[in-house]
Amino acid sequence: MSLLDKYLPRKEFESYEDFYKNYKVNIPENFNFAYDVIDVLAKEKPNERSLQWCDEKGADAAFTFAQMKDLSDKAANVLRDAGIGKGDPVMLVLKRRWEYWPLLLALHKLGAIAIPATHLLTTKDIVYRCNAADIKGIICVDDPDLMQRIDEAKAMMEQSDESCGIMSLKYKAYVRSVHNPANQMLVSEQWVDFKPLMEKASSDFSKPSNTNSNTDIMLLYFTSGTTGMPKMVRLDYTYPLGHIATARYWHQVIQNGLHLTVADTGWAKAAWGCIYGQWLCEAGIFIYDYDRFVPTTMLEIMSKYKLTSFCAPPTIYRFFIKEDLKKYDFSALKHCCVAGEPLNPEIFEKFLAGTGIKLRECYGQTELTVSLCTWPWLEPKPGSMGKPAPGYDIDLLREDGSSCNMGEEGQIVVRTDKQKPYGMFGGYYRDKTLTDSVWKNDIYYTGDVAWKDEDGYYWFVGRNDDVIKSSGYRIGPFEVESALMEHQAVLECAITGVPDPDRGTVVKATVVLAKGYTASEELKLELQEHVKKTTAPYKYPRIVEFVSELPKTISGKIRRVQIREEDNN
Repeated sequence: MSLLDKYLPRKEFESYEDFYKNYKVNIPENFNFAYDVIDVLAKEKPNERSLQWCDEKGADAAFTFAQMKDLSDKAANVLRDAGIGKGDPVMLVLKRRWEYWPLLLALHKLGAIAIPATHLLTTKDIVYRCNAADIKGIICVDDPDLMQRIDEAKAMMEQSDESCGIMSLKYKAYVRSVHNPANQMLVSEQWVDFKPLMEKASSDFSKPSNTNSNTDIMLLYFTSGTTGMPKMVRLDYTYPLGHIATARYWHQVIQNGLHLTVADTGWAKAAWGCIYGQWLCEAGIFIYDYDRFVPTTMLEIMSKYKLTSFCAPPTIYRFFIKEDLKKYDFSALKHCCVAGEPLNPEIFEKFLAGTGIKLRECYGQTELTVSLCTWPWLEPKPGSMGKPAPGYDIDLLREDGSSCNMGEEGQIVVRTDKQKPYGMFGGYYRDKTLTDSVWKNDIYYTGDVAWKDEDGYYWFVGRNDDVIKSSGYRIGPFEVESALMEHQAVLECAITGVPDPDRGTVVKATVVLAKGYTASEELKLELQEHVKKTTAPYKYPRIVEFVSELPKTISGKIRRVQIREEDNN
């Protein structure tokens, strides 16, 4: 009997239609992932592998479910002794260190609020987050620059009459790397070295009374801020159960297998692919801890550790297909997925040719779980997001609020009048006005534009703000980007609109060239002609700029808004 039997009345389905109609999740009262999943697996399957970790410097470590329980209990004892308890917000800035997992579980066991964050936060970012969420503690990696920014943020808040964050920030700890001996750390006395405390702590931890209800806040995610100030996405204790579908039917993880989702722990993608659904399905999680992405190294890691499933943003696959994939041993690899941005058909075909695996796409947001997906029963259409997830009543709406016809572009919305999808957020923390602006009359507006084909597959067009209106035409950036990506000279590209006195807006392509190509006027004209032949001629980029890299969030999403701002300035 598997753990999933408790949560899924039915696990096998004959078709997508059967899956969409009959998939259901049992949600227990006062569910807590740390106690109800990890502690249960530690008791029933103590010696099975829960986590396999390695870093780019050659260190590695493996943990069983029993060890993960003990470590999380130790961490919970340390945090409780430090004054962390139910409802206390604690920021975790731990990159891909293995300590993130027991620390996150420890916060769940205490009923505290975990706030995963990226190590690239500036001093201003840290001040903003502390004030917005009344953060009580910060636990980070042993990066002197990051720790200095945190100290600077605290000093700034102490000097500000308007700051409320300093009233709550009482605890600062760092997790020392295996490559960083204690005598090399030069930090202020205000910082606590967490690792030796956790090693010495007792693994005897008693569950607090009234730890949590299902509606309590378990996670707060600050969005990546691609279009404005980060929003605080509120996720409750039932959120992990929403990711059973993610792991079992999108990633298609294998029990006792090894799954890698390429994601920094600071972003919600890690929650999608690096903990909840995967452990509910009893799959081992693989973590590759690196600072600099080297395609050949990651491919070698995938071969060496015999990964059985893999998920990454399109950027990773763009680099993979430039390598000789036939050189690597993918005999254990069964399923590969892609998310973050739509997949260019060029990447799909080349990866299939090199590995024999069809990439399966999905669509979702930090506010949601998997909402649209190329499920196992569906034949992938490269570039399509697939079909709706069970529990998601998806519609496409015109600006007047009416539903779109087949083939017509409209904003993706989720209708919640009949039911709220498993794992969907509960609103933006401390911002009812913002919540009401995107979720009204039982309709959640995603801000993304798509269209649906005759087979019911959805196709991404772009963020509402990214769609270009030129000479009366609506131009989605993804279609033009896909056309450019088919040219062998293009490694990456971003399509944006630039103000024009005659046409209102013209299409601009910002292009990163592949190895062996040099920017020139001849190449610019060649790319423009290529787009004219590949898609509708009016969509071709009248402006082409060659750059060494595209601006991106740490989660790998292209920041088109930054390109537009720089052009406007």
